Amino acid sequence: MRAFTLPPSRLRSSGGTPIVRRAVVLAAVASLGAGLLAGCADDSGNGASDGSSDGKGKTTLTLGLFGTQGFKEAGLYTEYEKLHPDIKIADNVVERNENYYPALLNHLTTNSGLQDVQAVEVGNIAEIVATQADKLVDMSKVSGVDKSKWLDWKWAQATTKDGRTVGLGTDVGPMAICYRKDLFEKAGLPTDREEVGKLWAGDWSKLVDAGEKYKAKAPKGTTFMDSPGGLINAILSSEKEKFYDSSGKVTYKTNPAVKSAFDLTAKAAEEGLVGAQTQFQPAWDTTIANSKFATVACPPWMLGYIKGKSKPESAGKWDVAAAPKSGNWGGTFLAVPKSGKHVKEAQAFITWLTAPEQQAKLFKVQGSFPSAPSAYSSSAVTSAKNEMTGDAPIGTIFAKAAQSSPVQTIGPKDQIIQQGLTDNGVILVTKGKSPEEAWNTATKTIDNNLDK
Repeated sequence: MRAFTLPPSRLRSSGGTPIVRRAVVLAAVASLGAGLLAGCADDSGNGASDGSSDGKGKTTLTLGLFGTQGFKEAGLYTEYEKLHPDIKIADNVVERNENYYPALLNHLTTNSGLQDVQAVEVGNIAEIVATQADKLVDMSKVSGVDKSKWLDWKWAQATTKDGRTVGLGTDVGPMAICYRKDLFEKAGLPTDREEVGKLWAGDWSKLVDAGEKYKAKAPKGTTFMDSPGGLINAILSSEKEKFYDSSGKVTYKTNPAVKSAFDLTAKAAEEGLVGAQTQFQPAWDTTIANSKFATVACPPWMLGYIKGKSKPESAGKWDVAAAPKSGNWGGTFLAVPKSGKHVKEAQAFITWLTAPEQQAKLFKVQGSFPSAPSAYSSSAVTSAKNEMTGDAPIGTIFAKAAQSSPVQTIGPKDQIIQQGLTDNGVILVTKGKSPEEAWNTATKTIDNNLDK
């Protein structure tokens, strides 16, 4: 489970919320029988690690991964091995990115102990691009790689200022709003996804306004949105710049978009429109199981998480509407270290593994949304359905969001800043602190952590 675990298997670059690499996400496409929930990986690794022959004349390509990327579950290793009888694939998986990434960074710094292929979480790609590009193959120069096959902003995230691309994108996390039709109906709000989207189209403050309408007739014991962390993360995910400017300068305290997102979330918290839980923690899981909130910021992988934590009777009661503004939460890259034992073979493998056809297969089984736009016209995407959302055309909805998401500036310490704003910031407003007190606590915590 990678993405949806629930142990925050990989703090995603969304801060605060354990960014569960899709965190353990179970397959988002339930109708296709998917649904792996979290923790499929063992920190001890589960494959050969020396990158040598398997003793039968085959070359063993090793992958260093975190969480459940889904490649094996989708049958892609087996398929590639059949196409290339001289290749054997072995992955070494660490469940949590917070354990995986420091080791990867150390191996890159010392240029030793690296696998033939290494995964990099989107929240860490900026640091890898800025500090480790020389250790990684420039995939833009590899035969068969065509940048036009990827979303522009996805390709840009792994590309240096001088044009070297250190990793090929696998999945993305285009943002929508998942909502409970039954709770909306009881609160007197529309339930049709087009009408729901119109409630807040173009402006996050309209989402909060909808929350106020919901609260007026809300079913007892429910809140409009799941958590303050989920709301602020969604708002910031739709901004072109949030914590760093294009020059790499930390600007989270001076960027008006960040303070505006904080203040709007604090307002929602003061008015009781959001739950008082931290995402991906046991208390939050309980609110899903007991139907305690009506909306949640929702990348494709979130549907798998919802399914895994819901009671059976919740199936079909959810739907998906467009977010006020398009944004992205999550995504991974595959990189090839220059010091790997099988560099050419690794280049060929990840070129194939990240091709649109394979990304569509991954979505079908794992719910990992493709970063290759041409995959969006495949039947695996266009006909995708999810048990929790019934007939909602989830593939089409998420594809539209993916294609309109901004090219966002990601900094090396985005996760630290995001977590400070959530776990040491807006969550405090639900516990009685004023927005000003919460902001001061958050910024002090963040600055202390950035100085370490």
